[in-house]
Amino acid sequence: MRRSLFSLLLFFPLVALADAQAMTRVLKETPAPQQFSFCWGGTCAEVVRVHLGAEEWAQVRDLFDPAPDSAEQERTVVSQAIGLLERIVGPKTGTAGDRAGTFGNGAWPGQLDCNDEATNTTTYLRMMQHDGLLKFHQVLDTTTRGGFLIFGRHSSAVIAERASGERYAVDSWFYDNGQPAVVLPLKLWSGGWRPADSSAH
Repeated sequence: MRRSLFSLLLFFPLVALADAQAMTRVLKETPAPQQFSFCWGGTCAEVVRVHLGAEEWAQVRDLFDPAPDSAEQERTVVSQAIGLLERIVGPKTGTAGDRAGTFGNGAWPGQLDCNDEATNTTTYLRMMQHDGLLKFHQVLDTTTRGGFLIFGRHSSAVIAERASGERYAVDSWFYDNGQPAVVLPLKLWSGGWRPADSSAH
């Protein structure tokens, strides 16, 4: 048993490193609705190219019309837009059945962990930003909170309010595919916050 556990601990960093390289590559891309990379399977273990038609991206634009007149309203629309994009992209990638959280979902195909979610959400946010839909926020790099090695760590996309500089987590991991993302102050999220009604673990 000790030898098996030791071998497992040696193996995990190699897998994580390989997948983290794919995640980094995706995050360095400049995504566009016409073609972007989508991660799933755990820290971008699987990466597929996705195309959105003009009518599909128009649905996202429609959420911002009329344009939000405050940063708070824009965060609400961002939350809804992430859920909408998950509903559009899910059937294209076989991930429509993605369930909240990471563990205990092995019986359902097309699952994402928090690194996949953070990467894809950042991709969606960058496409919104490049299209001029974000007036009050700018997209930052993903961030990770807590834990030892891979255990107990959790990642999220991040946006910053342009006027105040306050940063917000945009976290789509807590709920099943297609639900609005959670958007909350990064300081609160970093302290281990999680919604009371989430089944994620």
